[in-house]
Formats: sequence, structure tokens, C-alpha cells
Amino acid sequence: METEPCCKEQRDRVLDPTESKVAESISEPADSDSLNKLPCGSAEEGEELCRKDPSEIENHAVESKDTEIKSLSSCEQESEKAECKIEKKLKKTNSWKMVRFQDPSTEEDVVERDSSAEILFPEYAVEEWTSSQFEELFMAEDWENITEDRLLRKKVLESGDIQVPRSTWGQEVTVKMQGVLEDRTVVEKDCKLVFVIGEGDVIQALEECVMSMQRGEITLLLADSQYAYGLLGREPDIPAWAPLLYQLQLLDIRDKPDPETLLITDRIRIGNQKRERGNFHFQREEYSLAARAYYVALEVLTTRSKDGNDVGMKEEEEEVREYRVKCLNNLAAAQLKLEQFDEALHTSRDVLTLQPNNVKALFRTGKLLSDKGEYKEAMEVLKQALKLEPTTKAIHAELSKLVKRQSGGKDTRQWRVKPAKGISWKFILGALVVALGSLVTSLILSARN
Repeated sequence: METEPCCKEQRDRVLDPTESKVAESISEPADSDSLNKLPCGSAEEGEELCRKDPSEIENHAVESKDTEIKSLSSCEQESEKAECKIEKKLKKTNSWKMVRFQDPSTEEDVVERDSSAEILFPEYAVEEWTSSQFEELFMAEDWENITEDRLLRKKVLESGDIQVPRSTWGQEVTVKMQGVLEDRTVVEKDCKLVFVIGEGDVIQALEECVMSMQRGEITLLLADSQYAYGLLGREPDIPAWAPLLYQLQLLDIRDKPDPETLLITDRIRIGNQKRERGNFHFQREEYSLAARAYYVALEVLTTRSKDGNDVGMKEEEEEVREYRVKCLNNLAAAQLKLEQFDEALHTSRDVLTLQPNNVKALFRTGKLLSDKGEYKEAMEVLKQALKLEPTTKAIHAELSKLVKRQSGGKDTRQWRVKPAKGISWKFILGALVVALGSLVTSLILSARN
């Protein structure tokens, strides 16, 4: 999914999605020992390792950064000072991770305004958009139900081109949209939002709505929180269980481009966008959606062309490989959360195929092999990880656990073969018979006396 800038105000520098830091920990949930975790960093490889008590199998926390819009440096006159005050009101929230992915080659960014007076469709500033209560809109008779539960509704403001077929699942669309809360606080705004229907690039409400629209149509969309951001909301601007109202225009419909026909730079950009969407879902503990986003990213991050040959330069191939490693590590983390242990092992081995010395993948592989009872291979893999990161306590802890498992298994087998050590059970039985005989003899002699 991608967007293009639409506002002419001064904008802050685009935050590279790869700069978002993701903290991660790996441990055995049943363990009570407090151990330092294996590498953390952006759910991706190559970032600085951090230390933390591993209370989870794998935990990513995508750090969101609010970026303040810089005021104009030339604000010397009174009129310019007024403009500066306006500029300071422009604030960029973390919504770029949800519905906005900027082309890194573009220096400008899309700016969100917190003013409900500034709308993208001034000619359609109807009462429903400006002041009506959402409860009234959910019950209004002149609104069309998109879903049977009446929780996703729309009202057409301007009809589109009926000669053009509606968009379908898997197609790419471009929309112009603005979303507000019930108090009319603008929380989402984009003049040219591009996404693929069905890939989870945006909330379900937008995907469902565009499939009901004609090209060029302008509509009001009312979405219950069930089709928006649900019980978690979206920090810092959308509360939990918050319904949303959108003004939406469908600008274009087209087939999704084949990744093998794209330039390598475009593949990297789109792949990173999908990966960031996966990080967003992982932070919300929506692990199935996160895994789906990582799978889509991996489909795009390739240097192969349609004829099966590599089309990238050496530097581009290296870059694609690095991003594939990040996606695979993220995918393995999501699979562990979903308890898909065989799949996580396979994914971690895919990482090692690309990067044999990837500590994160070595640790996961060794741990999963140990859990499966494949102790010999697990020991080799964990020793390799320890050689690369000798100060990481989580690796030491997992090796200690593995040694205990191995020794515990041997003790059990030896005990079964040799149930008793030292004095033979035959000797004990003989001694017992002699003792009983002596006791009987003593009783007889005492009776005679």
C-alpha cells in the first residue's frame, strides 16, 4: 500500500518504516528462572541486542514516534507568526503504520490536521458529516447497509461510473479519504491512498466499502469499531470501541501488479510496507494477521524475473536478502505465538539458509529442536549461537536446560536397566530367610524350657 502527498503545507521528514524498533524475547513459558533474553531489536535482524526477562516466547513492541511539524524558519512578521502557530498544530500520529505508506523516494509526507473544519470534500459538508450523532446515523433509513448486521453503512453523495465494474478481492485501488471520531476529530486523512483489497493493508471497513462502490463515487461510510480498530483502538488518537465516520472517494481500480514485473526498488518499498503492517498487527497481538502480512512481504521481496533469472544488481540482491531475513524472523516469531512450532522451525531454517550466522534464528532453531527431543542437533546449533554471542544469558540458559534434559533421559534409562545398585535382592531375601529361621528356633527352645 502506498500514498502520495496531497497537502502543500510544510511537512516533516518521512519516517522510514525500517527504523521502527521492535523489542523481542524468547523463553520457555513454563520456566520460572529469570534469564536475559536473546537478541532484541526490530523484529528484524541486524539491530542492537537488548536484554530483558523473557516472559514470552517472542514479543515485539513496535515503537511509535510522534513527529512534530517544524515551524517556518522565516516567521519574523506578524502574519508569518500566525502561520507558524497554524503549523505547530499539525501533528503526525502513528497512523502512517496503518493506512499510510510513503514512497521513501518522496521527501514530502502526508500531514494530518486536528481541525474538523478542514475537510477534503468541502462541497459535501453535509449535516451527517459535520454534526449528526452516530447513533442516529446507524438507525437512519436513507443509509445503505453494507453488512447485514447494520454495523457498516454508507450513504452515496455522488454516484460513480456505472460502466466500470466494481472492484473485487485482490485488486488494487486508489482512494481519497478522511476519517473522524464522533466529536469530529480528524484521525485519518489521505488524498491518494493505495491498497490491495484482502491483504489487510487497511481496516476491514474500507475494504468492504470500496467493493460496493463505483469508480468516482463519493460516499459517507459509517463503521462500528468491530470493522475499525476494535477493543484496542489505535494509540494515541482512536479510543477503544470507537466507531468512525469517513468521507470516501474511489479514484481508481486496477489489477494488482505482478511483483516480478516491478523494479527492485519498488519491490523493496512495497515489501517493507507489508512488513511494517505485520509489525503493527504483532504489537496488537493479532498474530494471524501479522503472519499473513509477512507472507505477502516475502512474495514481493525477490529479485527473480518472470523468466526465472535474477534482475537485480549485487547491491540490490544484498538489500533484498537482508529484508527477507527480517521478514522471516518476524514470521517465525508470529508462528511461535500461534504455536505453529514445525512451521517456525522451517522458517528459522530458511533464515539460516540466507544468513548462517543469524543468532536469532540459531537460537530459535536450537530451542525448537530441543523441545522436539532432537538433542544432538540442538546442542550443535546452540553452541554455534553461543560462539557468536557468548554473553547472551538466554543461550546459556537454553544450553543448561538441554544438558539437564539429556542427563535426565540417561538416568531414567539406566534406572530401568539396573533398578537397584549395591546389595543384590537375592542376598536380602536369603538374609531374611535366615533371620526368620533363627526366630523360629528361638521360640521352640523357649517353649521347651
